[in-house]
Amino acid sequence: MSFRLVRAAVFAVVCVGLSAAAHRVSGGTLSVAVVAGGLLLAFGAGAAASGRERSLAVILPLLAGTQVALHVLFSLSHAPVVQEVTGHTHASTLAPGMGMLIAHAWAAGMSAMWLAKGEAALWGVLRRLAVRLRPMLVPYLQPVDEPDVVVAAPEPGRLRSVLLASAAPRRGPPYTQVSLHSG
Repeated sequence: MSFRLVRAAVFAVVCVGLSAAAHRVSGGTLSVAVVAGGLLLAFGAGAAASGRERSLAVILPLLAGTQVALHVLFSLSHAPVVQEVTGHTHASTLAPGMGMLIAHAWAAGMSAMWLAKGEAALWGVLRRLAVRLRPMLVPYLQPVDEPDVVVAAPEPGRLRSVLLASAAPRRGPPYTQVSLHSG
């Protein structure tokens, strides 16, 4: 299975799982077909964006747009019943109330931060793994007629906080140069 498909599936499950749970908690009804349609919609959005590492700046608008599409899909799927639970109104109109907008914005923001952190961690692990495996794989990747050349890529440096970036990396008393001639 492709790495892109796995990432898109995780995106879809997070989007639809949270949206469907919130929809049900607020009194909405869902059918299996509507949830499956939502999964396909979110999977398509995730697959389109899963070609490389994505930051919060890309994940947040994608997630917000998917939230809007899922909201419309879920709202159109049930009978027009007006019910108010924590500001999330299900009515015959698609116009959201303020509580619903806040709930969707909060859910999209928190989910986007969670997915962005997971994305950064995943790509960090993959980069480190590639650096460690490269010396072992180089002999198998070189053509047979060329001499063996081992190319060892430097291991990525430690992850340092922005606050510690300017800190001196040494410990102990300051270095002083001692003169050997006495004057």
